[in-house]
Amino acid sequence: MKLGVVGLPNVGKSTLFNAITQAGAQSANYPFCTIEPNVGIVAVPDERLDRLAEMYNPEKYTPTTIEFVDIAGLVRGAYKGEGLGNKFLSHIREVDAIVHVVRCFDDDNIVHVDGSVDPVRDMETINIELIFADIETVDKRIDRTQKNSKSGDKKLLVELDLLKRIKAHLESNKPIRSMELTDDERVIVKGMFLLTDKPVIYVANVSENELLEPNDYVKALYDAAKKDGAEALTICAKVEEEISELSKEEKQQFIEELGIGESGLDKLVKSCYKLLGLISYLTAGPKEVRAWTIEKGTKAPQAAGKIHSDFERGFIRAEIVPFDTLMELGSMNACKEKGLIRSEGKDYVVQDGDIVLFRFNV
Repeated sequence: MKLGVVGLPNVGKSTLFNAITQAGAQSANYPFCTIEPNVGIVAVPDERLDRLAEMYNPEKYTPTTIEFVDIAGLVRGAYKGEGLGNKFLSHIREVDAIVHVVRCFDDDNIVHVDGSVDPVRDMETINIELIFADIETVDKRIDRTQKNSKSGDKKLLVELDLLKRIKAHLESNKPIRSMELTDDERVIVKGMFLLTDKPVIYVANVSENELLEPNDYVKALYDAAKKDGAEALTICAKVEEEISELSKEEKQQFIEELGIGESGLDKLVKSCYKLLGLISYLTAGPKEVRAWTIEKGTKAPQAAGKIHSDFERGFIRAEIVPFDTLMELGSMNACKEKGLIRSEGKDYVVQDGDIVLFRFNV
């Protein structure tokens, strides 16, 4: 999973990126301090994996990972190549989802590129740039389809009608992700790699003393995100930076003292999984405990293919124990004795938290 972290200059985007990846992207109080996209691979926190590690004491512990890409700050006119616009747009095309950081705090020492803090305006600045870029893409596709449809090809005429509807939707300042489409139309749209079709999480970056009590900026951002059909969450990038420097025990203590329940990274990961329709199944034994990310609705052979293509090709069955059942009974042997290890075939849809052993023959 590849997430692009975007935002206007000086909103705390790179500070947040540094904190959650500890990859050390340059962070400074001026626009364009992030020129090439910095990339950080982050282990996905999963308490279930920790519990399995305690049970098995394995040689290897392998969580699933997320790739965060810190993309250069954007300014008005990016779709025409202003600032680092062309780079910004090409980098954003490559990600699965967008983490859009929006400034929701006042600080006279940090310059705002537009002279004042206004989360809804800032959201719209980036969204409009993405909409303009998509209109350009759609226009090119309309020209090509119009020329080719002169032969009377019904398929192309249907596509042309869809493209015109897409353009009208974009011109009303709405992202493609908010457009109602049939399954067939969705396939065409997916193949166009439109920027506003990507799922978005808006991150309200607040000051430490406003982390628990949402200010007016945060409320406005959440309302706007809801209208956009997007997720939103609140993080303090500075606090995340402090958390990232602590040991596991100190981190937990600090989080408890702040009363925030979990770190911003944990919140972000859960929201991104939900946004992209992802779940994790687990494999466990003395050699390795490991989490595997799949799309919700994936059947057992395809889930097995995540481990190795041979597992999918020679799939016989999957032996399944839900995580909660294993924890309740304390061992695989106890699950076996009670007949709670299920044998599932090719049509079984793997569930979040399933502990799986695949049987295959190639």
